[in-house]
Amino acid sequence: MVKIGLELVAQEWPNALKNKRVGLLCHPASTLRDYTHAADVFSKIKSLKMACFFGPQHGIRGETQANMVEWEGFSDPKTGLPVYSLYGDHRKPIPEMLDCLDVLVIDLFDIGARYYTYIWTMDLCLKACADLKKSVVILDRPNPINGVDMEGTVLDEKFYSFVGLRKLPIRHAMTIGEIANYLKHEYHPTVDLHIIKMKGYDRKAWFEETELPWIMPSPNIPTMDSAVVYPGMCLLEGTILSEGRGTTRPFELFGAPFIDAEKVADALNEQKLPGVFFRSAHFKPTFGKFKDKLCHGAQLHLQNRKIFKPFFTGLSVIKAVRDLYKSQFEWLSGPYEYERRKNPIDILCGTSRIRTLLEANESIKTIEKWYSNDLKEFSKIRQKYLLY
Repeated sequence: MVKIGLELVAQEWPNALKNKRVGLLCHPASTLRDYTHAADVFSKIKSLKMACFFGPQHGIRGETQANMVEWEGFSDPKTGLPVYSLYGDHRKPIPEMLDCLDVLVIDLFDIGARYYTYIWTMDLCLKACADLKKSVVILDRPNPINGVDMEGTVLDEKFYSFVGLRKLPIRHAMTIGEIANYLKHEYHPTVDLHIIKMKGYDRKAWFEETELPWIMPSPNIPTMDSAVVYPGMCLLEGTILSEGRGTTRPFELFGAPFIDAEKVADALNEQKLPGVFFRSAHFKPTFGKFKDKLCHGAQLHLQNRKIFKPFFTGLSVIKAVRDLYKSQFEWLSGPYEYERRKNPIDILCGTSRIRTLLEANESIKTIEKWYSNDLKEFSKIRQKYLLY
């Protein structure tokens, strides 16, 4: 059975950081297996003094739905402590927020994809704490889509944004603690970083195998299947297509009013993409793209996660729709995650080359061959920072 960092706080807490003032960066999924929240765990540790809380995108309680929907800080009604928003006026903690603490604890459930913003909130926190000589403790958690399978493009530094601030592939196959380890040694060498590692973690494991409860890490990742398809289907956020936000199956459904659902599903199934079947589907989003309009498209039904390639599949969906509906298909313009100049699809991919290759009608297999070379190079760097 896996023991996460939060379960091991009392016995593994660094001796040098005892009797210190603590700030906690957390969200609704920051819980033990019995659903006790991290805030309640820390309130019972007598050798520490809780000073404040921080919340990432979607809020400390999951209050906000979509990208660039900001939230403001408030006073926690249970403890009376300040709650600071890191997805509002500030995404990096300012000195005034850190004045009250000696140690920032980070307990966030990441889902294994570079564009999931929690790891970039962590990156900005590492920088702020390094600057102000505050310590950081990461409570490690499993990568739910396993810590072995890597896929997708490696970020080009010209395309840094809040969906990718450092070089990392889209499906990175690292835990949040391993990413923190990488960020410290490659970008923030002066930060006083401590990682409370998991016990019993097998990096080949999928989330269900950890025996931990699934708690939505964000409002549009309601299920494990949502997380599995997300590293590819999130690319649709850079297009005119609905990625299923506003439905009960975000990222598993896609479509648009101008699509013939059966034609698109048939075109994709003919490709025999590994581990997935496309069923024609019709839906009406309650918010987001095409709100209250009937969309036609498909639902992804996962048949074999072990061979499913989410990024390859996401690109295949875009290419299939673009090939069938050249006059209606569009790349969206910004702003997207605070980037106003570059195309959303380019900052999601971390390069403009994916877009230009698709526009040149290159095959997805040719594109995959190109980005796989970068993956091989990054895997050598990644190997140095793995903890399991």
